Amino acid sequence: MRIVFMGTPDFAVSTLKSLIDSRHEVIAVVTQPDKPKGRGGKMQFTPVKEVALEAGIEVYQPQKAKDEEFVKFIRKLAPDVMVVVAYGQILTKEMLDIPKYGCINVHASLLPKLRGAAPIQWSVIDGDEESGVTIQQMDEGIDTGDILLVKKYKLDKKETGGSLFEKLASFGGPMILEVLDMAEEGRLNPVKQGEDSTYAKMLSKSTGKIDFSKDAVSIERLIRGLNPWPSAFAFIHGKMLKIWEADVLSEEEAEAAGMSDDTAEPGTITAIGKDKIVVKTGKDYLVVTSLQLEGKKRMDTGAFLRGYKLEAGEKLLSERN
Repeated sequence: MRIVFMGTPDFAVSTLKSLIDSRHEVIAVVTQPDKPKGRGGKMQFTPVKEVALEAGIEVYQPQKAKDEEFVKFIRKLAPDVMVVVAYGQILTKEMLDIPKYGCINVHASLLPKLRGAAPIQWSVIDGDEESGVTIQQMDEGIDTGDILLVKKYKLDKKETGGSLFEKLASFGGPMILEVLDMAEEGRLNPVKQGEDSTYAKMLSKSTGKIDFSKDAVSIERLIRGLNPWPSAFAFIHGKMLKIWEADVLSEEEAEAAGMSDDTAEPGTITAIGKDKIVVKTGKDYLVVTSLQLEGKKRMDTGAFLRGYKLEAGEKLLSERN
């Protein structure tokens, strides 16, 4: 097949590479415009653009894919199919109708659950037992198209946004090749999505602000879901403190270990051990085991405490004071 690939971030890279290495022909790659990054503001290629250029494939970066001139350009390319993976723009019906086999999307959730921009992280934050990848036939809605193929994955007890990202990204390539074979052979069996949809809203740095009035289980999931980006954080002594890893200690366990304080407000440090900081939450206790103070490197809590003084009774805050 003649394929136009549309994608932008790291998640799309493995699928693009699989298509490049296959019997199919990637005739063009469409990705988001380059953006400045870092203090110097140097323009940086998207991960998809880097792979495409290395493979000698023409790259196009329209500000708006719905612009009439760009739609005409895609029509002239006459692709058999367009494969879309985390591209970042909504495609119009006019664009969707161009290829013979339409536009096929690789989405990192078990649709109709977690439609939208950040399904991987929200799957961890929400405490899902399983996630996966859905290949869908795109329509005009946001991740509302008919389901073509699904592969499930059971989340590990300590799954992070980063580890789930790596696992699901590896699913895309083999799955899209299977779907393209099915399309050519007339074996596709599109299935309408169910009604029980949820939405994975876009992440921002503020998503990681820890509200210690919530229960420890929810906070621990937030920490894992936002690892490595944008990260969960609180403030201590006027500095941001990123929390990378934590465990949950029940009220009973904390009391038995002499680390509880029924009178403490959420966010209060109730105990400090050799390699852990115990924090009161709205329900149960959060045991911080890996962190990063503003201006410092990430380290385990034991190493942090050997160089930084904290005491029980001090409080982690949700805002910088």
